[in-house]
Amino acid sequence: MADPGTTPEPGAAGALTHRQIVVIISGLMMGMLLAALDLTIVSTSIRTISDDLDGLSVQAWVTTAYLITSTISTPLYGKLSDLYGRRPFFLTAISLFVVGSALCGLAQDMYQLAAFRAFQGLGAGGLFSLALAIVGDIVPPRERARYQGYFLAVFGSSSVLGPLVGGFFASAEEILWVSGWRWVFLINVPIGIIALSVVARVLHIPHTRREHRIDVPGAVALTMMLVPLLIVAEQGREWGWTSGAAVLCYVIGGSGFIGFLSAEWRIGDDALLPIRLLNNQTFTVGSTLNFIIGMGMFGGLAALPLYLQIVKGHSPTESGLLMLPLTAGMMTGSIVSGQFISRTGRYKIFPIAGSVLFSLGMFLYSTMDVDTPLVVVGGFALLFGLGLGFNMQTLVLAMQNSVPPRDMGVATSSATFFRQMGGTLGTAVFLSVLFGSVVGNVADEIAKAAQDPDSAFSKALADPAVASDPDNAPIVNLVKNGGGAGISIDDSSFLSRLDPALARPVLEGFAQSMHLVFLIGASVLVLAFAISWFLPEEKLRTQSGLQARAAE
Repeated sequence: MADPGTTPEPGAAGALTHRQIVVIISGLMMGMLLAALDLTIVSTSIRTISDDLDGLSVQAWVTTAYLITSTISTPLYGKLSDLYGRRPFFLTAISLFVVGSALCGLAQDMYQLAAFRAFQGLGAGGLFSLALAIVGDIVPPRERARYQGYFLAVFGSSSVLGPLVGGFFASAEEILWVSGWRWVFLINVPIGIIALSVVARVLHIPHTRREHRIDVPGAVALTMMLVPLLIVAEQGREWGWTSGAAVLCYVIGGSGFIGFLSAEWRIGDDALLPIRLLNNQTFTVGSTLNFIIGMGMFGGLAALPLYLQIVKGHSPTESGLLMLPLTAGMMTGSIVSGQFISRTGRYKIFPIAGSVLFSLGMFLYSTMDVDTPLVVVGGFALLFGLGLGFNMQTLVLAMQNSVPPRDMGVATSSATFFRQMGGTLGTAVFLSVLFGSVVGNVADEIAKAAQDPDSAFSKALADPAVASDPDNAPIVNLVKNGGGAGISIDDSSFLSRLDPALARPVLEGFAQSMHLVFLIGASVLVLAFAISWFLPEEKLRTQSGLQARAAE
């Protein structure tokens, strides 16, 4: 029975023409632009948003809430689109994302913003995974590189425009009588409306519905597993990792994990994540690698802009542009790996080489301090991005190629799901480590500088002009009161107004905390190198998902 939400194209039973594929991809690009642009705009402006809403130390809630809902919804989109067709769910994902963006633009505090970002994440969960699944439907793995440039154009343009637009909005006091940073989210509304109209017009691919059961128990158990574990990852430093509340979260999350496995086993092929796929070595190893890479990738992307803005003192726009070497590395890695795989059909070398590069890049991040030249930071970012570029597309391709065509959506969403799940945990844990250690490190640095009468810090304090300047009051008062233990980092904007000599120990304290974060990230990513050797290298199919299903 044909899905009423789709219109079969000429030649659908066989290969689609190049023109048909380009028309469909144009619609996918509009949807992916929303998610890609959101990543760069928000990451470069989150400090300004946090300062304005007086909640820098709880910014992890904003990121974590978005990742929780996008992670949970990703496998739902994959499974339901396998059953009912991609088109209606891709349109739903765009609609939810647009509504969530509008709500984020109305937020009045950080916790409200986190709640609206969670709603926005419900749509984001389908944007990337469904777009990649549709590409798997219409383009054979060996020909994927031919169309890769279209998607790289989206990521490249969003990487350039995102920092510029995000920095412009974050730096503006008001635009059309609305606070400038709110346009970081409101800009998604007109883009989303255009994307909806384009996708509705061009995305028509055939689909045959299957008899099925909806895996409600699996979805409930998955939510029960993820939410408490992510909450304790964020709040553990305040509660205490062995506190009653933390232990309760561990118990609930563990129970959800057992319930999820039980539900997936009982429901069989209709499961969100069919257990039989775990017997597939490529699927299992690829999912594990995506989880580990997600932890390192999202953790690094969360911490690096903070280093550039707080430690190096750059504006949101400047820090966004300074992230371009990382984007250039990702694009270069994707192009090189895609072209090589298209010509040879071999792909295993790239996860291995990529894991070496991004592990080394993350370790080099841990050596950065207040005086590290920006050209060196850019070199580290290029190396890190190149490793990611070798891995991300390759792992999705390997997982799609290893499963039956009817599981294309499940395989694609699983790759995205495990990467996002790792990213959610990585972001929560890394930022918790950062903000859990920074106050103590800053206090130690201030105390050490104050005890040295020959330090620039002590000499600045002894200068009446510096000590009487209201902009220096936060540090002057802390030293008079006996140290820096009471320093607040909820609003870090005071650093830009401090006398440079007084700001130095604060920046060094931040840099020390970031050393720890990047070292943890490097330790995690080293595991990817060991696991990547177990990834099988299967022969790539020369048929698209549509052709393979038609052949069946």
